[in-house]
Amino acid sequence: MQTVMPRITLEQWRCLIAVVEAGGYSQAADQLHKSQSSVSYSVQKMESVLEVDVFTISGRKAVLTPAGEMLYRHAKQLVEDAAAIELAASKASAGWESEISIAVEVLFPTWLLLECLDQFGKESPQTRIEVYETVIGEAPEALQQGRVDFAISPHIPKGFNGELLPNPVRIIPVAHPEHPLHKLGRELTLRDLRQHRHLVVRDSGSQRTSRTVTVEVAQRWTVSNMSTSIGAACRGYGFAWLPEEKIRSELAEGSLKLLPLRGGNKRDASMYLTFADRDISGPGTRRLAEIIRQRLDDLEVE
Repeated sequence: MQTVMPRITLEQWRCLIAVVEAGGYSQAADQLHKSQSSVSYSVQKMESVLEVDVFTISGRKAVLTPAGEMLYRHAKQLVEDAAAIELAASKASAGWESEISIAVEVLFPTWLLLECLDQFGKESPQTRIEVYETVIGEAPEALQQGRVDFAISPHIPKGFNGELLPNPVRIIPVAHPEHPLHKLGRELTLRDLRQHRHLVVRDSGSQRTSRTVTVEVAQRWTVSNMSTSIGAACRGYGFAWLPEEKIRSELAEGSLKLLPLRGGNKRDASMYLTFADRDISGPGTRRLAEIIRQRLDDLEVE
């Protein structure tokens, strides 16, 4: 199949767009730093080649014809696509990756991760991000298997060097305000907890361990998602140790309440950022890690 070569240049399309958006040939010429005659000639040449009227004169103003409206819409997309291709090429020539994969422990604040991904997306919109939301063992496993470029996890696999991140995640024991544990009206002991159902999120690694278990109890529900554990606790089905950042709205609205555990009811989980191989990490991977570190540093200041 023979390829049909375009007869209209990108520069001509840019002139058309400028005339429409600037409101006239003179204004478009100023915007493009061209002479008015050259802008006018570009549009007229386009009309001649395509055998279509792009503008019609209404009073002293040039107005788009229906065909001109269609050409303008497609021209906008064409010029935007061309700019995107050039940006992608410049990123590629600079060594920026087309895709970055990361593993992030579910304890890590989702809102903060999304803010960091959004900031990175503005700097490198052509880079795709694949996020594995992991529990306990999967993040180290993903690093060892080479499935991710870096991981954020409380655990560093053997043979890797992890960087301690600021602002550890605070984990607290909670239950619905009407849960029997709150009815006791006193400080709770581990013996009290053992009489009730413990809600646990399952280790998502293939070599699962019992590290998600915080209290040995007779009754336990083990689920795969943090949101399921939160939902079950809000409905009074059991107690759970949950990241404070993940349940701020539930605490504020009263569907969950902090359990008064004797000896302290707050635990801080340190998070580590671990590269699969820092020496060969691309500039995009390093930049995303830098954004996450900087955002956590900013939180400490705030």
